[in-house]
Amino acid sequence: MAQQKNGQEQDINQLLKVRREKLKELQENGKDPFVITKYDVTHHSKDIKDNFEALEGTMVSVAGRIMSKRVMGKASFCHVQDLNGTIQSYVARDEIGEEAYAAFKKFDIGDIVGLKGKVFKTKTGEISIHATEITLLTKSLQILPEKFHGLTNTDIRYRQRYVDLIMNEDVKETFIKRSKIISSIRRFLDGRGFFEVETPMLVQNAGGAAARPFMTHYNALDEDINLRISLELYLKRLIVGGMERVYEIGRVFRNEGVDTRHNPEFTLMELYQAYTDYHGMMELTESMFRHVAQEVCGTTLLPYGDEMIDLGKPFEIMTMIDAVKKYAGVDFDEVKTTEEAKALADKHHIEYEDRHKKGDILSLFFEEYAEENLRQPTFIIDHPIEISPLTKKKPDKEGYVERFELFITGREMANAYSELNDPIDQRERFEAQEELKAQGDEEANSMDEDFLNALAVGMPPTGGIGYGIDRLVMLLTNSPAIRDVLLFPTMKSIDK
Repeated sequence: MAQQKNGQEQDINQLLKVRREKLKELQENGKDPFVITKYDVTHHSKDIKDNFEALEGTMVSVAGRIMSKRVMGKASFCHVQDLNGTIQSYVARDEIGEEAYAAFKKFDIGDIVGLKGKVFKTKTGEISIHATEITLLTKSLQILPEKFHGLTNTDIRYRQRYVDLIMNEDVKETFIKRSKIISSIRRFLDGRGFFEVETPMLVQNAGGAAARPFMTHYNALDEDINLRISLELYLKRLIVGGMERVYEIGRVFRNEGVDTRHNPEFTLMELYQAYTDYHGMMELTESMFRHVAQEVCGTTLLPYGDEMIDLGKPFEIMTMIDAVKKYAGVDFDEVKTTEEAKALADKHHIEYEDRHKKGDILSLFFEEYAEENLRQPTFIIDHPIEISPLTKKKPDKEGYVERFELFITGREMANAYSELNDPIDQRERFEAQEELKAQGDEEANSMDEDFLNALAVGMPPTGGIGYGIDRLVMLLTNSPAIRDVLLFPTMKSIDK
């Protein structure tokens, strides 16, 4: 096996050497492709195929990468891949000239070419271009994976996404759809009068979520600072300032593990709307998910793995207590003390920390028993106050807040509040978070005096929500892992 591998490496090294020799020969003959600065493209492959009847016999020029090549004496065929797909070209010596044809025969799979010619259909019915001119625009010095087997090694796919995009058409489609999803979200929110804004990524206080931040040092000010974990606290400042509807789509950074649902840097969207509450956020969310699915996918009935997810029917609404009652058989309305909650956790083999209170235990039960069962769109509402330090209290249920999380396919897709706008209550919540941090909770929020000052100036009743954009893209592209929808996911260094 080792001998075979060494033989393959020698073959590859020889092929790479040949490509460099071809480039050297071109350069010595004054035909260096790397000096070409532009090429006029009139059409893409899909344009030609979709409009064949109108374009038949017309001169077009396309550009792209040679993905296959079949030389047959005085005439050859090749397939050129561009943004939208591939198109065949018929390249004949008598049409492009003897010198140009001899040069074409030396082209390699992976080379980027410009091609001019007339649109026609072959005897087998394949829409093609009869080349009158072909120009080498870029010489590929690396060897692409063999087309039949494709690029299947997931580690290489993620590390060399540029090769993955070339070899796997469905991967490119995923990322084109991702761009369309984000554009569709913007159109929806712009249509509702929201302003898109930008807030700092480097912050002194990384608040707004329960997560560990990445820390760095700002040399110019000689200060330790953090990468943001959330967009919340700055966007709420803008609500205070009178910008009644704001949103931001941006990267946030959380110093946590990597799995199928998590990447340490990911795209979050948060929006805040004055004079509404978490019920208003439910309506907006349900409407936005339907709008994006219909606009990008053409349907609100989406395949995901072996399931069909229906975004067209009204989303289910269930309290966290009712969800735990349904899936764990435990009624936390009957649990009066933290001691009783911990006893139940012991009985059900749920691990907790000494600092945890009744509300924390309820959340742990929910995560253990209910979360995975929420396949169709479900709003889980009315969370315990212990896990919701920035949320308004429910006036009719002590210990609980006006909050919801949206779950689809067992995954959290959004998190929303009736935002806490009482500066005195908020200070007390921050103080409680500071105590948790002192007890070793690295994900607890820190005191933010400027944010408290903003609340003291006065923030109107406000509904706010955060969406994991990557998870939404996973849903709408039927992708099983977050790395499949991140162009360049976080990877461990090859050297380690």
